[in-house]
Amino acid sequence: LAERRFDGFVPGRYQLDGFGAGGFRFAEMSHRGSILATPAGIRIWPVTSFAQVTLESLQPVLDEAGTIDFLILGIGHDIAFLPASLRDPFKAVGITVEAMATPAAARTYNVLVGEERRVAAALIAVE
Repeated sequence: LAERRFDGFVPGRYQLDGFGAGGFRFAEMSHRGSILATPAGIRIWPVTSFAQVTLESLQPVLDEAGTIDFLILGIGHDIAFLPASLRDPFKAVGITVEAMATPAAARTYNVLVGEERRVAAALIAVE
């Protein structure tokens, strides 16, 4: 089967079939770059480093707060402290945020989707 080209948004919940080499595979598609996965679907996330993660870049998660309990934040290869300015707005709407290296975040997201948990993931692509 040939993979379809990802045009920026695919509706629905999907586990990740692969990650690395600067991108992700899901829903019989591949995308080079970062992604934001919510219960509504997977979209391109124009973030390439933890320094670029902002509340604005995560707004789609807040927009779907009623359907999300956990946000898994894959921040590349490194571990960084998530400042209160990013954590508190999610806490206020009942979303727990966990930041970890992208490979661990992708695996955790897949487990939680497999368990039909109410999860979103913001994943910075890694090589």
